[in-house]
Amino acid sequence: MSHAAVKDTPTPVPPPGGPGSLSQRSLPRWAPAGFALLGILVGAGIGAAAGLDSKVQWGLIAVIAFVVISYVVTTTVENQRQARDRLATSVVWVCFVLAVIPLFSLLWTTISRGVKVLDGYFLSHSMAGVPSAEVGGGVYHALIGTLEQVGIATVISAPIGLLTAVYLVEYGKGALARAVTFFVDVMTGIPSIVAGLFILSIMLMTEIKPSGLMGALALAILMIPVVVRSTEEMLKLVPNELREASLALGVPKWRTILKVVLPTAIGGITTGVMLAIARIAGETAPIILLVFGSQLINPNPFEGAQSSLPFYIYEQYKAGEVASIDRAWAAALVLIAFVMILNLVARGIARWKAPKTGR
Repeated sequence: MSHAAVKDTPTPVPPPGGPGSLSQRSLPRWAPAGFALLGILVGAGIGAAAGLDSKVQWGLIAVIAFVVISYVVTTTVENQRQARDRLATSVVWVCFVLAVIPLFSLLWTTISRGVKVLDGYFLSHSMAGVPSAEVGGGVYHALIGTLEQVGIATVISAPIGLLTAVYLVEYGKGALARAVTFFVDVMTGIPSIVAGLFILSIMLMTEIKPSGLMGALALAILMIPVVVRSTEEMLKLVPNELREASLALGVPKWRTILKVVLPTAIGGITTGVMLAIARIAGETAPIILLVFGSQLINPNPFEGAQSSLPFYIYEQYKAGEVASIDRAWAAALVLIAFVMILNLVARGIARWKAPKTGR
């Protein structure tokens, strides 16, 4: 056979969808949504046919049906490798939905029950002279107490936590750094009641009376390890090349930390501080022990009993009356809104202080 004949011989082309083809069949983009809808229909049908009263059981059946349908259809239409990938993706989505459902249920329940009495009067009046069984009263005194106690705790714990994290990441070596890390880990798991008892023992030994400051000190103990751990992780994410470049230019280490490291990690640090504030904003046990609660407006956190939103919720719900329970749900909604506003402020500060990047 001549060379020209060999050159002109056509190369066999595998059929579409064959093992050597790059254009295999694939499912459309809307296939996962269709699988989810079909799974819901299957779950509702089986649940209704079996006479299951619990919607949770219907949901579990729908989840199983969704995963099985996704795997079987993908295996049939595409291939085994794509089916395994689709199975893993389906499991991830199912876990995400299962995690989000309680959150939305909590928000919906709190909003639907809290808006009954949440208005301007509720936010601007205290419970002075209002019996638990009667309609009226407000949350102003508790809101003032929460703002002051959380603010004092933040002023105390944020600098201490930030400087401790800087020491551990930038300077810490040897036994001292290991000891600090160990105690930070231990403090992270301390129950809030233990922090309250610690401050209470100091109050009993020194004959200090209950006040908002004492509650803030207990909250600061709970907040410091969270700030340390979150700030430490953010500082570790800053590339060492930035530090080395600054030091190579003759910049002192403290100035490198102040002008390079901290501005680079400011977004994550701010988020960590906000998470720590959200952690302590809902604590009730230290407030019960150290602040005692009050029905009156006390704007002075350094003298006299105060209230707070968590204590107010506990106090009103414990009363057991219809009006007091409505006030408790409204206060819970105010507390959630307070934490959400803090997070929005933190995101704004982080974006404003984030280092500017070029195109």
